[in-house]
Amino acid sequence: MTRVDNVFLVGPMGAGKSTIGRALATQLGKRFADCDHEIEFRTGASIPLIFEIEGEEGFRRRESSVLDELTRENGLVLATGGGVVLAEENRQLLKARGIVIYLQAPIEVLVKRTAHDRNRPLLANVDRRSKLIEIMKVREPFYREVADIVVSSGGRPASAVVRDIVKQLKDLSGDARTAG
Repeated sequence: MTRVDNVFLVGPMGAGKSTIGRALATQLGKRFADCDHEIEFRTGASIPLIFEIEGEEGFRRRESSVLDELTRENGLVLATGGGVVLAEENRQLLKARGIVIYLQAPIEVLVKRTAHDRNRPLLANVDRRSKLIEIMKVREPFYREVADIVVSSGGRPASAVVRDIVKQLKDLSGDARTAG
């Protein structure tokens, strides 16, 4: 496996990792996976229920295990969970096993996109805007640390973001089909 066989999307909740990841995988002819969905599938439980029963620490252990397994694949576009970058070992896996794309979006866009989402335990029963600002203060340096490419996904159609990513992958490697 070479590093350029996989593309990993990182960024905060609401940045569009799943939506853009699906479209990007189609464009590049690769398999798409969503780390959070994979955790839910394997456990038979929703992310909020896992948080309720095991706490954030238990969820993060599961997330690290699934990330390790999925990043060993070839030809994968992976949407990671927003907090995956919190663990040093996860950051090392991402950097070593694929091209990492940080999907960046302004706080106001993140607030709007997560406003009605009940599947975000860290945003339950809190002021979403304040919580997202707090989360980004911690995570932003880690997103930048792992990123090979930074792309703005705020206020843009997914198709435009995907075109931008494909162009940057091409620039990075010379050919998007081998980059992706």
